[in-house]
Amino acid sequence: MKLMSGTANQDLSRSIADYLDAPLTASEIERFADGEIFVRIDENVRGEDVFVLQSTSYPANDHLMELLICIDALVRASARRITAVIPYFGYARQDRKTGGRTPISAKLVANLIAKAGADRVLTVDLHAGQIQGFFDIPTDNLFATKVMEDDIRRHYQTDNLLIVSPDVGGVVRARALAKLLDAEIAIVDKRRPKAGVAEVMNIIGEVEGRRCILFDDMCDSGGTLVNAADALLEKGAVEVSAYVTHGVLSNDAQGRIAKSKLRELVVTDSIVPPPGSTETPKVRRLSVAPLLGEAIRRIANDESVSKLFD
Repeated sequence: MKLMSGTANQDLSRSIADYLDAPLTASEIERFADGEIFVRIDENVRGEDVFVLQSTSYPANDHLMELLICIDALVRASARRITAVIPYFGYARQDRKTGGRTPISAKLVANLIAKAGADRVLTVDLHAGQIQGFFDIPTDNLFATKVMEDDIRRHYQTDNLLIVSPDVGGVVRARALAKLLDAEIAIVDKRRPKAGVAEVMNIIGEVEGRRCILFDDMCDSGGTLVNAADALLEKGAVEVSAYVTHGVLSNDAQGRIAKSKLRELVVTDSIVPPPGSTETPKVRRLSVAPLLGEAIRRIANDESVSKLFD
């Protein structure tokens, strides 16, 4: 087994390598003056089981292209099996046609990864579970729910806890966490007037006197979480925190979170903080390196990955 890291999230790659007690494969990834990407693998990978570690986060197109070129380099170096480990799968929000003459970009990206030569994909908390079906190769979608549960138990009293889905589409995800914590759930019913703008309309569930935890797969601009926290507090919640797997945190989202009524926002390290973002103590990060590392070990040893969540 060999681990190869792209440049999207090298800290996470090193943490995974430390968990597995395996060095990262020596490689060079460079960019020409016009932005073209060049990859060279500096050690023999012939006949090896290689895991390429690369999130397709900001800048999404650069990191996606880098992943494809890494896969192509491994194919041409005669690697036996190539697994694309994508902690954050970009373009996942474009999983269906939202109107006439619009693309299904998540399917396009899935085709690109398979066509480049990947034999398998490993990712964390896809925005929509059905995206697994967009791939024509085996795809494992890991859940960060257990990581979140452990952290919540360490930092919160669970006897008065309410897990809140920030939209109707996240109910299944919220229910899974609530079941682990033996807690009840509530739902934020919202209307989105236009892309990137969320308006909270109603709260479904009894929140008065409860400590609320908003639970979602990603936070982009932070507007949904901030508006939901305001609405929950207006309905009588004692406090509101948020747990999100992928902290995209674009457009000064951290500044927005810092000024909000949220107690804290907890995200994983699937994405590095975007360049120029202002760090705030209200945003705390958990590592998914042990989760990904254990899944990689199981895949390499042909063991069950689903047993991680039994």
